[in-house]
Amino acid sequence: MSTTTIAATPPVPKVETPFQRFVSEFAASRIALFGLVLFLAIVVIAVLAPWIAPQDPYDLAQLDIMDGRMEPGTVGGAGFTYWLGTDDQGRDMLSGIMYGLRISLMVGAGSAIIACLVGASLGMLAAYAGGRTDSLIMRLVDLQLSFPAILAALMILAFLGKGILNVVFALVIVEWAYYARTVRGSALVERRREYIEAAQCLALPTRRIIFRHLLPNCLPPLIVVGTMQVARAIALEATLSFLGLGVPITEPSLGLLISNGYEYMLSGKYWISFYPGIALLVTIVSINLVGDQLRDVLNPRLKR
Repeated sequence: MSTTTIAATPPVPKVETPFQRFVSEFAASRIALFGLVLFLAIVVIAVLAPWIAPQDPYDLAQLDIMDGRMEPGTVGGAGFTYWLGTDDQGRDMLSGIMYGLRISLMVGAGSAIIACLVGASLGMLAAYAGGRTDSLIMRLVDLQLSFPAILAALMILAFLGKGILNVVFALVIVEWAYYARTVRGSALVERRREYIEAAQCLALPTRRIIFRHLLPNCLPPLIVVGTMQVARAIALEATLSFLGLGVPITEPSLGLLISNGYEYMLSGKYWISFYPGIALLVTIVSINLVGDQLRDVLNPRLKR
């Protein structure tokens, strides 16, 4: 009786997709994961602020001046506890921080997205066109970067006045140059590669070459810069609001909440500025932790 030997089929190795590899490399840093979870929690609090905040700080009918400057943990006239105290207008600090996060995140993310679109488009155009177009755009970038960001934003808002849209416009003006320079540097490297030459030999439209072939390969540094610029925009907006040229007083952001308690710091009423300052610090730090890990993952040359 003969027996046949069946060769065992070797197991097929599991292929890891680029997205799975990105997730695994990002999750390798516990600090970055902590920053991501913290930032997502802040976003959820900001989005759900109208439903979870004890008070609507925009509704003047809910404010009682007699509850002004109450210490944390004090029970107000309305019957609920001010866990983080109140400001000089009787506004619940916990509610003010929740709503202030909405303004800060909206201004920071909105200005960063618009500045990214403008700067990336100009950077791509400069790298692909070259010549006088490149020189003109880069001279505008150098001119923009030669001005301190806070000074340029103050000049713009001094002319336009207060308002969320004006703040977003001012931040876009001072931020777009960073995206343009970053994208141009990456695009100059990618422009010399074979796939761009092949696309040109096929007589593809310039717009398709730039946005379908060149731009996707420049996204990693653009994502990193965009993450950092969101944190920078939030800090700039807080500075402008602290100086009185940011959002209007009827829509307080974190910077305006800090400004409201600045004059009371030496009188012992620290909570009016302290807690909004902590919220601003935590928000910026969480974004920077995520951005730092993204830089290491998306640029292998910078891996530690």
